[in-house]
Amino acid sequence: MTAKEQTELLVATLESRKGVDVKVYDVRGKSQIADFFVVATGSAAPHLKALVAETQRAMKEAGVRSYRVSGDPESGWMVVDYIDVVVHVFSPEARAYYALERLWA
Repeated sequence: MTAKEQTELLVATLESRKGVDVKVYDVRGKSQIADFFVVATGSAAPHLKALVAETQRAMKEAGVRSYRVSGDPESGWMVVDYIDVVVHVFSPEARAYYALERLWA
């Protein structure tokens, strides 16, 4: 599965679970960390946890396992690393505070 296909699956999964303002940033050539960043907002800690769990389930079914999961739903920011694609799931407050969009836009 290519990084672009992974990104499309992740976006569809996040949107199906009511992730808000899902954005994709193509950082190829700008970052050595990954090819794509996917950013989404969840409404509260349980929603963040559910969004991350669903992305992991969908990717596992597609044969892609996460390399690492960081963060805690209570902190307002969770990160799932799929090597070529990194998913950031934020609370509204954390997304405004960290403003990754300004960094990668």
